[in-house]
Amino acid sequence: MAEAKVKSEITMKMSATCPHHARSDVSVRDVETVIDEPTERGGTNLGMTPTETLVAALIGCTNVITQRISEGYDLHIDGMDIDVEAQFDRRGVMLQDEIAVPFPSMTLNINIKSPNDAAEFEKVKEDLQKFCPIAKVIRESGTVINENWNISNG
Repeated sequence: MAEAKVKSEITMKMSATCPHHARSDVSVRDVETVIDEPTERGGTNLGMTPTETLVAALIGCTNVITQRISEGYDLHIDGMDIDVEAQFDRRGVMLQDEIAVPFPSMTLNINIKSPNDAAEFEKVKEDLQKFCPIAKVIRESGTVINENWNISNG
């Protein structure tokens, strides 16, 4: 049976309806999501803010790429939790100042439950920095991303 060719470069297409100055109803494929501001900033609080969406994308990408890399090394992940603390200089979004690096630093706490030991995940840690596109874009913007890995059995 012939193997299907996978394109190495694609064009992503998304669209949004913006029913309110702070809200965007975004559609991609057959999925819809809302990006919004909290009520105290004039939004309707129906979704994450644009900046929260960026940080959430880092969490999602870290999960997917870590799982794929681990699978390639035959490492088993029984559970994973990821927490992020992002330092955010809000002067730009408040229109006070142009900020070259709005997120000076982010700290990811990656907690993995695995029957494999922590030493076996060293290559996964290295490869994550090579292959997570969201982290690469954020790092290239000047943001320092610190990763704290906690690998535990069970």
